[in-house]
Amino acid sequence: MTSPTELAGFALALAMVYCSIRELHWTWPLAMASSVLYFFVFRDSGLYAEAGLQIVFAALALWGWWQWRRPRAQASLLVIRRLSRAQWALTVLATALLWPAIASLLITWTDSDVPWWDALPVALSLIGQVLLGRKYLENWTLWAVVNAVSIGLFAYKGLWLTSALYALFLALSLAGWRVWHRRLHSDGRQDVPSQPASPGQQP
Repeated sequence: MTSPTELAGFALALAMVYCSIRELHWTWPLAMASSVLYFFVFRDSGLYAEAGLQIVFAALALWGWWQWRRPRAQASLLVIRRLSRAQWALTVLATALLWPAIASLLITWTDSDVPWWDALPVALSLIGQVLLGRKYLENWTLWAVVNAVSIGLFAYKGLWLTSALYALFLALSLAGWRVWHRRLHSDGRQDVPSQPASPGQQP
């Protein structure tokens, strides 16, 4: 049965992804609020890595908010960009290290019955959150993988509303990639610093 906490987290998470696609700074406070709610949802479902991830997300959201809102004069051209081959290699290496490390912690310190499947989306989410904060286009690729894995994981745990949310996330991550890709290649976009968005403002 869907709890009020899961329902509220669902609504806030949808609003957060919409703001991410539109490059609105409200992405980050919405992410913090949704993460707090989902900490309790995942903790109560025995998804301990996902629960712990929500705490990290809340902390990273403060960093992301600062990245997107700092004055233009201090911003080092924070625009949509692409990962280099070396950065892609670093992303793969980070995943290869984080995934088994998180799974090992779950196996050792919790009673999780899905340690490896719980650990994979968490590892990718940590990396994806950093890429989103720095406006790398490929953050949407990582989120697509995270969302695809999470759909099955949450369905297995009986979190049907959250599973449906991540199915929407999967579609939105693909939409987000297309929108950001179009902006990356629009005239002059890659050479113009991102402007801080005021409440309700669309970039």
